[in-house]
Amino acid sequence: MIRSILYATDLGLYAPYVLQHALALAQAFKAELYVIHAVEPMGLFAESVLQTYLDEKTLKELRTQGLGTVMASIEQRVLEGFRDELGEAQQDLPVIRAVRVVQGDPPLVILDEAQKLAVDLLVVGSHSHGTALDTPLGRTAARLVQLSEVPVYLVPMLQHRGRGEL
Repeated sequence: MIRSILYATDLGLYAPYVLQHALALAQAFKAELYVIHAVEPMGLFAESVLQTYLDEKTLKELRTQGLGTVMASIEQRVLEGFRDELGEAQQDLPVIRAVRVVQGDPPLVILDEAQKLAVDLLVVGSHSHGTALDTPLGRTAARLVQLSEVPVYLVPMLQHRGRGEL
């Protein structure tokens, strides 16, 4: 029985397409829908640039308070984006119980959130906008399929392929 679903989004070009699948599943099963977006941690180069220009106290404040503010801002923008994407179908929006933006390695963040929420199903796109067209699964999707303890509903991004291609 599917009572709760976690939709993991990269906020990429095909996110609205995957969202439609997640919403349809939530409605069909009368399930709660949660949304997670993982933000990659700051790279070493960005960290070293910040260390060059900021003192330790300011850097520490940025890491604690600034990051939280940025994450909350992204969460709000995600919800506003959903409203825009849904247009006239905004009555579907209450199905979404929560939107979370978390910093960390995307597969690990998604799996951790799925476990915390005890969801029954993960919904993800097969790969993000940055993946080469000849790659059938992106890194995050592949890791989720390999490591998830709940079923993964994988939405293929077949729009990239021409007719007759396999």
